[in-house]
Amino acid sequence: MNILIHPTYFPNVAHFVAIAKAEAVTFETDDNFLKQTYRSRTYIYAANGKLLLNIPVIHTQKNRQKYRDVKISQETNWQDLHWKSLLSAYKTSPFFEYYEDDLEPLFKTKSTFILDFNLKCFETICDCLQIEVDYFKTESYQKNIENNIDFRFLVNAKTEEPSFEPYTQVFDTKHGFLNNLSILDLLFNEGPNTLNYLESQTIKTP
Repeated sequence: MNILIHPTYFPNVAHFVAIAKAEAVTFETDDNFLKQTYRSRTYIYAANGKLLLNIPVIHTQKNRQKYRDVKISQETNWQDLHWKSLLSAYKTSPFFEYYEDDLEPLFKTKSTFILDFNLKCFETICDCLQIEVDYFKTESYQKNIENNIDFRFLVNAKTEEPSFEPYTQVFDTKHGFLNNLSILDLLFNEGPNTLNYLESQTIKTP
């Protein structure tokens, strides 16, 4: 199947379930940037439960700003904070050390645009999963599409999330299974089995 989906910050499991099953992926890059979506946030499993990692962005005075034009704010050292949060949350997970060297450079080099950074994160995860995903980028926004299955609704952090089969998580004895976190959570806990897990799950469009 061919899908249309947003590139997000370390996409959640739902995004990657859709991508893992796709024959072709087109990324929506020409819509308007909205706050409180997965474009700039992801969730991980920390010692105290679900933890938000949010990328600060520069908001212009314009009412609307294209996703492709939004710049990352460098006023805070957010990359260092996010990396330390990942270390704290996953350093005892089975596969963190296996992927650490691939992921750390993302938090040591600065990117100007959030879209470019999200695509780097996506490509790095694909390398970790050892999958090749040839993707296209939209050049204009279309509300109604043909020839693609529309998964753009998944970018909304307030959308009702699909439920997935539980897997072992670092702190699940304290807080139970947390569903649909960042792909990083699945990767650090399942390692080479991540792709098998993704392919075994299902997700439906509204």
